[in-house]
Amino acid sequence: MDFTELREAIEEVELVDGHAHNIVALDSTFPFIRAFSEAEGDALSYAPHSLSFKRNLRHIAELYGSELSLQGVEEYRRLSGLQSISSICFGAARISAILVDDGIEFDKKHDIEWHKSFAPVVGRILRIEHLAEKILDQELPNGGAWTLDTFTKTYLEKLKSVANQIFGLKSIAAYRSGLEINTNVTRKDAEEGLSEILSAGKPTRIMNKSFIDYVFTRSLEVALCFDLPVQIHTGFGDKDLDMRLSNPLHLRTLLEDKRFSKCRIVLLHASYPFSKEASYLASVYSQVYLDFGLAVPKLSVHGMISSVKELLELAPIKKVMFSTDGYAFPETFYLGAKQAREVVFSVLRDACVDGDLSIAEAIEASKDIFAQNAIQFYKVNLSLGSKHTVTPNSLKIKTSASHNDVSLVRIIWVDGSGQHRCRVVPSMRFNNVIKKNGVGLTFASMGMTSFADGPADETNLTGTGEIRLFPDLSTKFRIPWKKQEEMVLADMHLKPGEAWEYCPREALRRVTKILKDEFNLEMNAGFENEFFLLKSVLREGKEEWMPVDSTPYCSTSAFDAMSPLLQEVVAALDSLNVTVEQLHAEAGKGQFEMALGYTACTHAADKLVFTREVIRAVARKRGLLATFMPKYALDDIGSGSHVHISLYQNGENVFKASGGTSRYGMSTVGEEFMAGVLHHLPAILAFTAPVPNSYDRIVPNTWSGAYQCWGKENREAPLRTACPPGIPDGLVSNFEIKSFDGCANPYLGLAAIVAAGIDGLRRHLSLPEPVDTNPDSLADKLRRLPASLSESLKALRNDSVLTDLIGEKLLVAIKGIRKAEIDYYSKNKDAYKQLIYRY
Repeated sequence: MDFTELREAIEEVELVDGHAHNIVALDSTFPFIRAFSEAEGDALSYAPHSLSFKRNLRHIAELYGSELSLQGVEEYRRLSGLQSISSICFGAARISAILVDDGIEFDKKHDIEWHKSFAPVVGRILRIEHLAEKILDQELPNGGAWTLDTFTKTYLEKLKSVANQIFGLKSIAAYRSGLEINTNVTRKDAEEGLSEILSAGKPTRIMNKSFIDYVFTRSLEVALCFDLPVQIHTGFGDKDLDMRLSNPLHLRTLLEDKRFSKCRIVLLHASYPFSKEASYLASVYSQVYLDFGLAVPKLSVHGMISSVKELLELAPIKKVMFSTDGYAFPETFYLGAKQAREVVFSVLRDACVDGDLSIAEAIEASKDIFAQNAIQFYKVNLSLGSKHTVTPNSLKIKTSASHNDVSLVRIIWVDGSGQHRCRVVPSMRFNNVIKKNGVGLTFASMGMTSFADGPADETNLTGTGEIRLFPDLSTKFRIPWKKQEEMVLADMHLKPGEAWEYCPREALRRVTKILKDEFNLEMNAGFENEFFLLKSVLREGKEEWMPVDSTPYCSTSAFDAMSPLLQEVVAALDSLNVTVEQLHAEAGKGQFEMALGYTACTHAADKLVFTREVIRAVARKRGLLATFMPKYALDDIGSGSHVHISLYQNGENVFKASGGTSRYGMSTVGEEFMAGVLHHLPAILAFTAPVPNSYDRIVPNTWSGAYQCWGKENREAPLRTACPPGIPDGLVSNFEIKSFDGCANPYLGLAAIVAAGIDGLRRHLSLPEPVDTNPDSLADKLRRLPASLSESLKALRNDSVLTDLIGEKLLVAIKGIRKAEIDYYSKNKDAYKQLIYRY
């Protein structure tokens, strides 16, 4: 039998996650290891030895491309940030709706609104015991004591007031007193139960069975009134649970109560290990439905498959639903989705082999299990084009971050000349075709120059041949200044899964992998962006662009004048998970600087691309032009894109010295890496200062680094070691490379730096003595860095190390582009003025 169509249907379906919990901040005290286990305390130390732990950790490491260890994954999370890893996990999970039970009080949990960045529909499931406890923790207005009547009145009023804003109720009675719910609790028993709870003090924890059953019954009455489904925890969980009391067969009294026969109930967690019992109940009680979250992905592969098969032994397929039971960490959502697709495929494939289903029936079953059953059960409306999702129950669920109203998606790449380019496709085509197959692009795209949209000679790239731009979904964001559009960064592939050797992002990944594999090191980077803001003026009927002001360095008036624009830029970057550490007016006319946060170099390059996009777009929106070109005005100061570099190992900064004696306040690996960068700096400039105009900036006495030297906190040196606030005196935490500008492709620039550092580590290079004065005063003793692109291109041609590490074919293309730039601008002296429109 051919199961290709079934496999494709399962992989492509957008999931409805019917049961999940809040995600927490990265610095929450809730430990990340709990993403893989329900154990806690001493038992948690054994969790890494379980089958599911090993499998799920491997899946996460593969998703991130991180080291296959808990520490490696945790370090990746720390360096990437929560927004980034959440985008990666939810992008890979492809979840269209999430229903969140927010009744777990995790440390530093995000509210439901926060989660709306990652799914078109995010709704709330209200946990009834949590609501009751919150009420009893409050003081009565008159200062009196709670009675059963005052509690009941308050509880029902609160429940009814939010009934039209939620998708369902949930009970964790199984955790407290068990599932043998008495729907006929006497008033006396309920009052005594309340009294016992109140006498235990605050914070309130409801454990009395009679009172729990009373609250449960009152909640069912509201659920019936508002046609709300009720989720019930069944089966396994953490050790607070007495599993002898969590068998769903205990619910018989409730299910037989004719008052509640129309109240829709979903048994969570596959009721494992009572999956057969749950299947039976769903087959004989019309109001009972099943959800297999938690069992998938927390069990072994055999356990997951067996549990889902047991659910389907008797239960109608229309009553079985998917959920991730994701909680605290975005990785749990990804694992739940990934494993569920694999498990359901295996179960339905076997059902076809056994003759229970045809392939067409299995495909329909997969769509029901993953989406359609939950859509109908919870009354979720995923209709397109609506700012709010309106359910058939007249519920309005705000989805301000919904992607349903996105009309276009920009697929962005950075070419060999450092220019940002994009292909734009309708959102529906992006989701249905491009995510899977990519979008076509000519080979010539990586051979273009800053002056012409055609491949330069000697690049070996022509209009013959085509690659595929594949969107990196972890970088997909709503465009802050164009709310109905999204943008995403792209990788270049020859075909799905086969990277093109000219791809800049892949080049950076290749060299960082070598750094990791050979030396167990990761390079972090943080960029400082300098740019000019220009305004349009008419002179003799012609448009010219002039600086917005003539104020000096760190001018308060300059910042005041541009504050609205800069505030919008910072807000937009924040929405793209780009951290701005500081900003100020620079020394040039109309010039500003914006320093970005520190992160893994691959992410730093991505964030620099987004930063350039935001600054240019926000300026354009306000009638201004922002340019990153190195030397906008030949008689004024230039603009750089200085980058700060450090090395990390197992989550620790190992660039700075640690204990004992050290040279220059840095570690041995730090010195060797930096020495490699200094040694190869003339050739690196062909990447980081890629146009002839770059060398109008790199001149002495302009803080741009004109000589091949380094210094301690010496801003005239091209390499400067830095000791920022918080670093012990005498130690350095990073070094700055000043000869990096806004025309550079950040991926190629950083790749050249990493490659040079690798050579320094391999050959154990040492730094010369630092230069602690103006290098220009030592011009007769120091080597001048290339004073032109011709000189840096010559250095690159003679540098076999960079060629070997970055890739010969890519280097041929880069050299061809640089030669074309040299020839063109030498013949067209004023052509550099057009660079403001390209950078």
